[in-house]
Amino acid sequence: MAVATLAAISGGCAANSGVSKKQNIPAQARPVARVATREELLEKYNSFASSVKTLNATVELKTTAGSQYSGLIQEYHEVKAFLLAARPANVRMVGQAPVIGKTIFDMASDSQEFHVWLPTKNKFLFGDVRLERNSEKPLENLRPQHLLDALLWPEIRKEETVLIEEFNDENARYYVLTVLRGGYTTEIFRKIWFDRADLNVVRLQSYGPKGALLSDVRVSDWQPLTATPAGASAAANGSQSFPRAIRIDRPRDDYRLDLQITKIDLNVDLAANRFQLLQPPNSELVRVDPNGNSKQPATDSHP
Repeated sequence: MAVATLAAISGGCAANSGVSKKQNIPAQARPVARVATREELLEKYNSFASSVKTLNATVELKTTAGSQYSGLIQEYHEVKAFLLAARPANVRMVGQAPVIGKTIFDMASDSQEFHVWLPTKNKFLFGDVRLERNSEKPLENLRPQHLLDALLWPEIRKEETVLIEEFNDENARYYVLTVLRGGYTTEIFRKIWFDRADLNVVRLQSYGPKGALLSDVRVSDWQPLTATPAGASAAANGSQSFPRAIRIDRPRDDYRLDLQITKIDLNVDLAANRFQLLQPPNSELVRVDPNGNSKQPATDSHP
């Protein structure tokens, strides 16, 4: 009876073309999942991370604030931005309105403080880079140092514990390196995703205490560097390619940045004063702290 039942089902499926469908994929169109060891992936990642010392780029920037969880999603107009970054922790970004080229924001940070100048509001904000303040207004959570996770990747040290795993979905196959944080309890510190089609990095995730996802960065459209920029030798320019599309998702800060790089120079000399952002005269000085904004008179000086 069992044999007869299987035969009937098989015959029915064969007769009814709507039950199943075959699709032959030509050999040249079949994706190939490359094979790599944990050590090879570590070497590839660290080689790229160590090769990028400075960055000077022009980008198209799109900002999205809010999410389905907050109940409101707001997309802002795309702006042109000029981006500078230098190790260990210097970053500056100037955004300009389309067509008219008027500055709508200017922000910078180092290892100690961040500064944000908002000309339309005549406000100059500053605070500690370690500040974690979740405002109900997502854009008030935007910090220049959040760009560092996407631009200047930290190397994985030899003493750090790193796990490797495979992850497959309907779109691609990946290797994932998980860097652990030690201490009283072991926690996830970072995850680095490699597309096995070409072994390029496609995703970088950073975690805080108790497994909180702080930053989720997706990179794509890797393109070779067309030429060695002036002031940088070919050897110093180590990295031969760089991603042109970068998405920075900050789930706890409730905002997302999409960057499309239109021009980029790596490892050029960047003077220290290019990262200095001083308070403009007659602007309102605002110190951002965990308890809210404590305003200071505009006549106060801030270095």
